[in-house]
Amino acid sequence: MRVSAIIGAALLAASTGLYAQAPKGEPKDADRAARREQVKQAHEKAVKACEGKQGDERRACIRKEVCAQSKDPKACEARIAKARDTHAKARKACEAKQGDERRECMRKEMCAQSKDPANCEAQAKEWAAQRDKARAACKGKEGDALRSCMREQMGATPKK
Repeated sequence: MRVSAIIGAALLAASTGLYAQAPKGEPKDADRAARREQVKQAHEKAVKACEGKQGDERRACIRKEVCAQSKDPKACEARIAKARDTHAKARKACEAKQGDERRECMRKEMCAQSKDPANCEAQAKEWAAQRDKARAACKGKEGDALRSCMREQMGATPKK
């Protein structure tokens, strides 16, 4: 009788600890979605602030505006500089290749430098599939009509 009471009490005590833990998957996804929305809003504000500028001047303006809105502007600038350096290294490593072979090389080089290469590869393949789908939808268009169609298909906001 005592043994069964002790076992029952132990099981009851162990089971209460399981209910106290929050599920691990949901908050991460919710946090990621909230962060994505914040980044999108910051980018939209930056685009409005940099209207009328083109090329390198526009890119620098948008980078400055986006980083100014972040929690740590210096860390933001450092991340952007690291990404720019990584892209330059990948471009140099893949300069002899062309077309799909170059695109594949760039993806591998860029993802090799990321924190999670497997996730980077998966995301890059997803973007490539989206790009291919947009290209198929915009087939036969040229110039501004093509650019506008691609932006629309890819979900980007059109330039005004």
